[in-house]
Amino acid sequence: MDAIIIVLVILVVLVFIALVKTIQVIQQASAAIVERFGRYTRTLNAGLNIVVPFIDTIRNRIDLREQVVPFPPQPVITQDNLVVNIDTVIYYQVTDARAATYEVSNFIQAIEQLTVTTLRNIIGGMDLERTLTSREEINAALRGVLDEATGKWGIRVNRVELKAIEPPTSIQDSMEKQMRADRDKRAAILQAEGVRQSEILQAEGAKQAEILRAEGDAKAAALRAEGEAQAIRTVFEAIHAGDADQKLLAYQYVQMLPKIAQGDSNKLWIVPSELGDALKGIGGSLGRLAENGGAPTAPADSSRPTLDKPGRQQPRFE
Repeated sequence: MDAIIIVLVILVVLVFIALVKTIQVIQQASAAIVERFGRYTRTLNAGLNIVVPFIDTIRNRIDLREQVVPFPPQPVITQDNLVVNIDTVIYYQVTDARAATYEVSNFIQAIEQLTVTTLRNIIGGMDLERTLTSREEINAALRGVLDEATGKWGIRVNRVELKAIEPPTSIQDSMEKQMRADRDKRAAILQAEGVRQSEILQAEGAKQAEILRAEGDAKAAALRAEGEAQAIRTVFEAIHAGDADQKLLAYQYVQMLPKIAQGDSNKLWIVPSELGDALKGIGGSLGRLAENGGAPTAPADSSRPTLDKPGRQQPRFE
């Protein structure tokens, strides 16, 4: 009885194991390689799959998603014999699980070694300056070589990126000094340009101010001259309208002489001939006043009125 129970237990266990091996669940974006007696049979895709237990075996499970693999820094010699350390990052994706399993033993290691050798070939034809400024060119060249080589492995290289390019320490110091000198030079140029522009603007402002000041002075002088001319015309018209005699004109000339002499540029005076005759008449009148003790005398022409009292005229007839 005990033997029968043991046999039944063994059969249940074997059935359970057979069921487990028969039903294979493959995750999404994954694939599995099935071998029968060591020979490739088929590739299991995502979902529920049935295999023959104890005959079919799962050789490898492969992730079909895009993978990112960073590689450690690799020393590379440039064309000008300088050693630089370059870090690379590879973005790849398995497109054929069978080829990735049977065409290469370890495709990650193969991609890394291919990347290093290709990178040394590319950098060996460039100098340091071009290496530092040609990342896109290096990435494109690496991707082209890797994509061509890994195509038969069932792998597609989507992107290749240079994560860091580190030149030697001495070269870094020299580059920093050169960059500092360039920055100082640009700063000095910008400062000198700013000073130049400031001086130009100040000169332009002073020039415009002088021009405006000169224009204002000219307009003011013109307005003053126009006012003086208008005043002279008014006085002239008033004199002619009042029919002034020579004595009054002489008196006006005498009053205007000090004002004419006030100008700094007046070095030559032109005295009208009528002024002399008028002054003689004034002198004669003053002499007659002195002889008569200050009393006014009648003029030679008795037809004109004489003054008996200030401000009052009395006519005189012969």
